[in-house]
Amino acid sequence: MGHVIVTGASSGIGEALALAFGAAGHSLTLVARRKEKLQALAAQIDGPCHVVSHDLSVPERATDWLAGAIEANGPVDVLINNAGVQTIDRVEQADIEASERLISLNLLSPLRLTRAVVPEMKARKTGTIVDVASMAALAPTPGMAWYSASKAGLAAASDAIRTELLGTGVHVVTVYPGIIGETAMGAHGLTRYEETPALKMQPQGTAEELARRVMKAVDKRRDRVIYPAFNTTARHLPGLTRWVMDKFSPQLIDASDAS
Repeated sequence: MGHVIVTGASSGIGEALALAFGAAGHSLTLVARRKEKLQALAAQIDGPCHVVSHDLSVPERATDWLAGAIEANGPVDVLINNAGVQTIDRVEQADIEASERLISLNLLSPLRLTRAVVPEMKARKTGTIVDVASMAALAPTPGMAWYSASKAGLAAASDAIRTELLGTGVHVVTVYPGIIGETAMGAHGLTRYEETPALKMQPQGTAEELARRVMKAVDKRRDRVIYPAFNTTARHLPGLTRWVMDKFSPQLIDASDAS
């Protein structure tokens, strides 16, 4: 059993990941802004659970808590870069400050955290980085320009770092969740688009099943998790995926109309 860090652990996919790795007997560090949510989650987990209330949207401070986590639970065996936020707006309506914070949280801070833990992992010749990207990285979606850019950037970096670390004992898993409608992010996202036949056909998954697949990928040292599995087509047939998105993407509903 090892020390697993889950960022964005207070809800949704992060919460499911924390519960899954905790149930498997790992020591956990849970990182998010909402301390009360983290404490409630930690109370459900048997075993060591270090709680860190921290805002990861400031890259310069992204690693401030890391030394304390290592002191509490030992060297990092698995870093799960899951913390993220999604904004859905037309490009001309985007809040610039909020959008740039999104880039910091979804892309820049994960890279800082990876940079911080890799040297020690390489020295021990063991460790795993898990980068939770999004299907928006493979199928950029109208209204999600900033979000798609951040997740595509994270996915590209994840692939590059995996190749760079070949033979070192350190592995990188890139995760591409599709629609996880039970989460707050997934449910809100669905309200912002017209309910078209194409959207209705999109498969939805659960956070619990995604967490199970991520755990298996870490154990088996697999490169990627694409879930629901139907979405694998988007990676292997990017040209077709772009054609489908261009032709059948649902129209964005203005926020005032969706509320």
